[in-house]
Amino acid sequence: MEDIIFGRGPVTEALKSGHSIEKLLIRNGAYTGALVPIVDMAKKKGIIIQQTDPAKLTKLADGGNHQGVAAIVSGYTYVSVKDILSRARDKGEEPFLIICDKITDPHNLGAIIRTANCVGVTGVIIPKRGSVGVNSVVMKTSAGAAEYTPVAKVTNIAQTIEELQKEGLWITAADMDGQSMYDVDLKGAIGIVIGSEGSGVSRLVREKCDFIASIPMMGEINSLNASVAASVIMYEALRQRS
Repeated sequence: MEDIIFGRGPVTEALKSGHSIEKLLIRNGAYTGALVPIVDMAKKKGIIIQQTDPAKLTKLADGGNHQGVAAIVSGYTYVSVKDILSRARDKGEEPFLIICDKITDPHNLGAIIRTANCVGVTGVIIPKRGSVGVNSVVMKTSAGAAEYTPVAKVTNIAQTIEELQKEGLWITAADMDGQSMYDVDLKGAIGIVIGSEGSGVSRLVREKCDFIASIPMMGEINSLNASVAASVIMYEALRQRS
């Protein structure tokens, strides 16, 4: 199955990471400036390069900001949870996972993966149903981070949490009704659950978690966008782990 990656940053990271690229599309007459190193990299890798009409690029990017370049790539390759845990062991690190409980907005998932990469998360877990997958918008929003931070897609989040706990991980749900995140131990082998945009962490998933961590709120608004909340708690985890 093919997918589209668009934008200079995501396409550059796809080329650097060795993602299987079928064809590079650039806007007619755009072989200048920031696109030169991208085209040169594609040429060295023997990738087909095709100039195309700006309107076609806009359509392929579904109206997104393609910046004059897009790549037709093989569909995103998900990994298993075991692969993610093995990745941590191979590095001699304690697993640090982000578990997304039915995130439906691709911009949110992309932003979560981007922050996850910045703080050194081992991998991200999403459910097969009721969640957006890693598509072109997610790739674009992640600024290429989805090329480096592995994503596992699982059938059942609650069951996966139980399996992770058997592997020695402590699981924390990010939710308003819990201890302050500053009082929750986010060191060691952990998984942090981020709830959906509308209803947060589902009841069954919440019940499986070892801790509930809340983000302190001081103003009149008592909730954050899912990806912003994820970023805040990930950086608290990084602070503690550092």
